[in-house]
Amino acid sequence: QVRLVESGGGLVQAGGSLRLSCAASERTFSNYLMGWFRQAPGKVREFVALISRSGGTTNYVDSVNGRFTISRDNDKNTVYLQMNSLKPEDTAVYYCAADRSNTFTRNPIQYDYWGQGTQVTVSS
Repeated sequence: QVRLVESGGGLVQAGGSLRLSCAASERTFSNYLMGWFRQAPGKVREFVALISRSGGTTNYVDSVNGRFTISRDNDKNTVYLQMNSLKPEDTAVYYCAADRSNTFTRNPIQYDYWGQGTQVTVSS
């Protein structure tokens, strides 16, 4: 069982930046592909970004490409999401997730472990 704990959310004005962190309890953290998802009120959970086990490959949803950067530090068992040029439409609860099967999928169903989420609110 992998325990994931997100942090770094908050309230920021449009155009601002936030850095989310997700700390994993698992010592074999490097065995998991990691993803970030978000869910706004009344909407389905949406893929944001993923990063391969080594960190060498990343993938983003078009709406955040060029503004968000996913990275990981396998020595610290932590994945990050740097969010720049934030927009009000980025407001959501952000979740990190771990995929032990390395499927490189955007489908949240394929992810095995989830954090509790951290709220990001962007004011206009």
